[in-house]
Amino acid sequence: QVQLVESGGGSVQDGGSLRLSCVPSARPFSRSVYGWFRQAPGKEREFVALTRWRAGSELYADSVKGRFTISRDNPSNIVYLQMNSLKPEDTAVYYCAVGEQYSSNPTAYDYWGLGTQVTVAS
Repeated sequence: QVQLVESGGGSVQDGGSLRLSCVPSARPFSRSVYGWFRQAPGKEREFVALTRWRAGSELYADSVKGRFTISRDNPSNIVYLQMNSLKPEDTAVYYCAVGEQYSSNPTAYDYWGLGTQVTVAS
């Protein structure tokens, strides 16, 4: 069982930036894939970005490409999501997840954090 703890959410103005962090309770396996997802009220959970723990190979949703960056700090076991040029439509609860498949489908992930709220005001 792996627990994931997200932090870094908050409220910002349109165009602002936030950096989310995800810390697992155990050191990731080299084959692990970390993903960030988000869910707005009344909407389904949607893919944001993913990265392989060992070799990168990032993938982004079209809606965040060029604005968000997923990265990892291997020695510290932390996965980050740097979010720049935030828009009101980015408002959602953001979740970190880990699995073993390189996939944007949330069902491919085995463990999830409880989420952190991001609110972007217009």
